[in-house]
Amino acid sequence: MAHDHAGHSHGPGTADLAAPSHRRRLLVVVCLTSVVLLAQVVGAAITGSLALLTDTVHAATDVGGLVVALTAATLMLRPADPRRTWGFRRVEIIAALGQAMLLLGVGLFAAIEGVRRLFEPPEVPATELLIFGIVGLMANVASMLILYSGRSANFNMKAAFLEVVNDALGSLGVIVAAIVISTTGFQQADALAALFIAALIVPRAVVIMRGTARVLMEFTPDRLDLDEVRSHLLDVEHVREVHDLHASTVATGLPVLTAHLVVGEKCFQNGHALEILDAVRDCVETHFEVEHTTFQLETTAFRGGEHAGHD
Repeated sequence: MAHDHAGHSHGPGTADLAAPSHRRRLLVVVCLTSVVLLAQVVGAAITGSLALLTDTVHAATDVGGLVVALTAATLMLRPADPRRTWGFRRVEIIAALGQAMLLLGVGLFAAIEGVRRLFEPPEVPATELLIFGIVGLMANVASMLILYSGRSANFNMKAAFLEVVNDALGSLGVIVAAIVISTTGFQQADALAALFIAALIVPRAVVIMRGTARVLMEFTPDRLDLDEVRSHLLDVEHVREVHDLHASTVATGLPVLTAHLVVGEKCFQNGHALEILDAVRDCVETHFEVEHTTFQLETTAFRGGEHAGHD
């Protein structure tokens, strides 16, 4: 006997209720970042600055990532159907992983080229570099303010917000490099700024990749201790054994848990089976905040006839 928590929908959940507003924010930021990207492309060509070039490539990655995020936010609104029982909830995970991989590539390029330019620094015009750095910073700050309220809604929005934050820090690095070059003539400041931007990009990309990989590999959610879950389930009256206990995350705010529970044969005869299902469902929902659960009740004899290898 199995049980799914009543009233569940596998389509967009609470994390997506504000998705239309997320899409509007993302659309505005995409337009704003695209304009800045064009300006930075011109600036990088004029100045020859590695820091500005890195920030430009970073901005290009941001635009691509934000377009993907916007697409993901739209697809996440599509309802579930018999072929896609979770709808497109996991699109946000794939989008965030794609953004992280792009950022990692940009960061590694900036690090390698930055080290080379420390020994062979080209001439960089400080005034033009400062102007383009300020333009980029102003646009990034505006984008941060637009995305701020929705930054924790899901992986997708978090990745988009962090992209803009780090791009703002990159623009700040460009500004500092321009000031140093203008006041001291220390041309290596441009390469150091590029290395600073790379140092911002790479760890962030790794963190996002690690988080999304955990979801795609269906690892147990960080905040969920399955040993503790098992202990709570065994405390429920009539539950003798718990096996095939699994938990994973479909998308942000949607953990799922399944388990097989061994009970006495009489529970199927005296009406206790439904009471047990309600008890274990309420137990998991109350203590671990997992609403989507599926439990299979079985007897010791049925357990003995199952395939080997179950936990």
